[in-house]
Amino acid sequence: MRRREFIFGFGGAAAWPLAARAQQSERVRRIGVLMPLPAHDPQFQARNAAFLQALQQLGWTVGHNVRIDYRFGALDPDGMRRHAAELIALAPDVVLANGTPAVGPLLQATRTVPVVFAIVPDPVGAGFVENLARPGGNATGFTTFEYGIAAKWVELLKQIAPNVARAGVIRDPAISSGIGQFAAVQAVAPSLGIIVTPVNVREPGEIERALAAFAPVANGGLIVTGSAWAVIHRDVIIALAARHKLPAVYAERHYVEAGGLVSYGADYVDQFRRAASYVDRVLRGEKPADLPVQSSTKYELVINLKTAKALGLEIPPTMLARADEVIE
Repeated sequence: MRRREFIFGFGGAAAWPLAARAQQSERVRRIGVLMPLPAHDPQFQARNAAFLQALQQLGWTVGHNVRIDYRFGALDPDGMRRHAAELIALAPDVVLANGTPAVGPLLQATRTVPVVFAIVPDPVGAGFVENLARPGGNATGFTTFEYGIAAKWVELLKQIAPNVARAGVIRDPAISSGIGQFAAVQAVAPSLGIIVTPVNVREPGEIERALAAFAPVANGGLIVTGSAWAVIHRDVIIALAARHKLPAVYAERHYVEAGGLVSYGADYVDQFRRAASYVDRVLRGEKPADLPVQSSTKYELVINLKTAKALGLEIPPTMLARADEVIE
């Protein structure tokens, strides 16, 4: 996958007037950002905009007292390790990491450079922190949800499509949260009369073959758990769900914005906004080991009525009343 790099600020410092440079009383601090999403992805752009806005409100202005180095879009382990090593070699004061695929390689590359993460489902299970209250190492940040939220996905699927008796659970088995989310779904599904089947994903062709085999048996549905792989290939997943007439519940709202049926999950843009506060605290001298991992405070239920109509489903009025947003 082609790597794209954006470097903001300070690169043009040589062109600044000498008087202006003399006025720079603060040392320019350096932030690294490691993203599994490509730079052109709307989700990266929304998250990054929230992060930069919050940073500025905290007194950090790109091109004035902070520089940001980005690395993007390598889901393969070798690519992520390479990008992580490149960022650490730049000697940043702190690195912001998006998701489990970014945090793991960073902590392999350094146990001293502070790492602030966002959108990590299970930082303890993944070995990133010792515990949520006292992380203990060089990483801390924001976790997306407890595994118990998976019960909500199963309940929503049953409410929106009462005839569903089988659910394919799309997950990334290479990350601990992929295994954990499936286990949580599997624990609650029998009480709702649903048999679940894991659908492991590593490349688009694999998911297409898996759903083609799953779909012909009647009364099927999908649950798409949270993973960077699924986010990047969301258009493929949404198109396959539509093609096979499978009602699907997703972990993130942007699936529904792109044509998916329903989602329930944390507000990921808000996580990046909040992550700026931890980056600020690290830049001002606090240690990640002393900053507790925080859980999401904002969750969203989003429903796409156009997709429901195409599937021949009628959304219960009680669900519509609970929704944070209804797309028509």
